[in-house]
Amino acid sequence: MLRYRFSVMLFAVSFFVVSCSTYSPDVIIETEMGDIGIKLYAEQAPVTVSNFMRYVESDRYSNLAQFYRVVTPSNQPNAKYKIAVIQGGFYSDSLIAAREFTPIEHENTAITGIKHTDGVISMARAEIGTASSEFFICIGNQPELDYGGQRNPDGQGFAAFGRVVKGMDIVRKIHGMENENQYLTKPVRIVKIRRCLP
Repeated sequence: MLRYRFSVMLFAVSFFVVSCSTYSPDVIIETEMGDIGIKLYAEQAPVTVSNFMRYVESDRYSNLAQFYRVVTPSNQPNAKYKIAVIQGGFYSDSLIAAREFTPIEHENTAITGIKHTDGVISMARAEIGTASSEFFICIGNQPELDYGGQRNPDGQGFAAFGRVVKGMDIVRKIHGMENENQYLTKPVRIVKIRRCLP
């Protein structure tokens, strides 16, 4: 029995390593619906990637974060410039305040060259310099989120810093879930976000 358990564990570890090497993600977002592998662009967006990795390395997201918001063409009737994303993080203001690190400077797409295309992960924010723990993933190309785009009135866009390289099917499933005024009726729990083994 012990030998069988070891064999199963060895197979699971081997499968994970192959999966990582095949798709080359730097981090895995483990959700209750499945895993999402993210490739980070540290050379292009060093400030934003370092910020995200602070949360990952300190294990702040585990079992506290969730995907809680979906923006779809049908749930933003009054928006002049429509987008399609899923948003994750701590959601509640009180939890954000308790768990967030100091907000970071804004690395817009004119600085990094990382456009908001299908599967790109980016930082949510209010004013410039307020991005901290909350992030979103694009479904389809979203040029209005780039520098000069019109989704945010200041025209500075958002700070993209990586891309989904595995699990985009999970992202799309979340995007299609039932919501009320953009907030998921049943948020998707993020079990853990961890660095992917080489």
